Amino acid sequence: MADTAQDRGIKEVETTNSNIIEFVRKKYGCAVSGEFYAQIEIWKSWWKGYYQPFHDYTVFNGLKRIKRKFYTLEMGRKVCQDWASILLNEKTECIISDKAASEFVQGKRGNKGVFGDNFFWEQGNRLIEKAFATGTGAVTLRLEGAVQNGGRVSGGRIRMSYISAEHIIPISCRSGVITEAAFCSEHIIKGKRYFHLEAHVLENDCYVIRNHFFRDDNGATSEEKLPEGIAKEFNTGSAVPWFSVISPNIENIIDNNGGLGISVLHGSLDVLKGIDFAYNNFCKDFELGGKKVFMLRDLIETDVDGNPVAPDDVGQQLFTLVNRDSMETSGSSASDKFIYEFNPSLRVQENIDGIQAQLDYLSFKCGLGNKHYQFNSGSVVTATQYTGDKQDLLQNAHKHYITVEPFLLSLVRSVIHIGNRYCGLNAAEDSEIEIVFDKSVVIDEASERECDRQDVRDHIMPAWEYRMKWYGETEDEAKKMLEGTEELYGEGDLE
Repeated sequence: MADTAQDRGIKEVETTNSNIIEFVRKKYGCAVSGEFYAQIEIWKSWWKGYYQPFHDYTVFNGLKRIKRKFYTLEMGRKVCQDWASILLNEKTECIISDKAASEFVQGKRGNKGVFGDNFFWEQGNRLIEKAFATGTGAVTLRLEGAVQNGGRVSGGRIRMSYISAEHIIPISCRSGVITEAAFCSEHIIKGKRYFHLEAHVLENDCYVIRNHFFRDDNGATSEEKLPEGIAKEFNTGSAVPWFSVISPNIENIIDNNGGLGISVLHGSLDVLKGIDFAYNNFCKDFELGGKKVFMLRDLIETDVDGNPVAPDDVGQQLFTLVNRDSMETSGSSASDKFIYEFNPSLRVQENIDGIQAQLDYLSFKCGLGNKHYQFNSGSVVTATQYTGDKQDLLQNAHKHYITVEPFLLSLVRSVIHIGNRYCGLNAAEDSEIEIVFDKSVVIDEASERECDRQDVRDHIMPAWEYRMKWYGETEDEAKKMLEGTEELYGEGDLE
């Protein structure tokens, strides 16, 4: 198979050409409508913090219209970053029972192997962020540097590409799961725009990967010869997919989605507008809240060039000459004073309360709980109250783990399969694989650990199971570590 565009120094950009979608529709069939990609662009804009129809506006200053841009907190991206931090982080573990398979996938200490070569944990976290923003993400697998001899492919290294929804074109979907798809990336080569399309389709229960390359001329596309090193067609000889797809565990209410997921931001777009309305008002109150000083024209001098100069603009402020009529003020109103000072109200607390209310609505709507974003440093809560506030977050995190776990399991099994078939690995493909998520963000880990210790003491949980859970050991490793310690853990714990 081919090397990636990034490895050849080709710059990638972020949009999928509608002509490419139409090509896939005619050649392979397409399970998603073009209108759905327009919705993805809206989600992506809010994730980036700038949705042009909303954030650009004009004001009339009495003379002309002036273009303005809303101040924004960019909370759409913050929400997706927080979900990514919860669901896939540096404490997430992949435990594979087959030692050879484990070392091939992630090295001896979890930071090497195929995952390490492809920076999976870092890039995987970013993929989760983009998947929650655009509704879907995917990892595709390729062989780089493989040798073809007599129709047999061998050797090479596994490379991963991380793809968000706007580049994914579903071809077939079964029970909400994408089974066939095309993945499109747009490249700039020597100033010219090209599209690389990689279609994964099932033929006779085996995945066949077909590559297409297109040149774009101001919106018109024409198919080009594939660059050197990219095979036109590759039969994997297996029903094991060379891609894995992830979406938020939320029902997609948009019709004709073809199996693509829905953004975690979809139900919160009005709230995101409300946040930026409130934050924009906060910033504008400070911008327009400067001291205003009004003075009689008699106090204004002119310099040698005829420019007006106020008393405070010159070095000598002790003596200022004015007309006698100006000295004869009739009262104490503002109009009778030489100088009138006006200090607009900044409405700081009102603005803070408005922003905080919108943030509470956002965290509730996005499944993070009612009070995930709190800036009231003076508030003090008990541990019980804190745990109670986390319940919604805990429930929704477990809900999303349901989709993240099979995404990781599918990816790991595909890597092991490719390793066995092409990279000289000799491992059991039915190895037991366990994904251990870091739940300390949403639960009190110390309390849970102490409860498990008590269960071990009460012979409710075996000690080896405790070690598997908290030390990331396999069952065999845990039991070996506990050999000869029955008196410490109680009889029967090692059975």
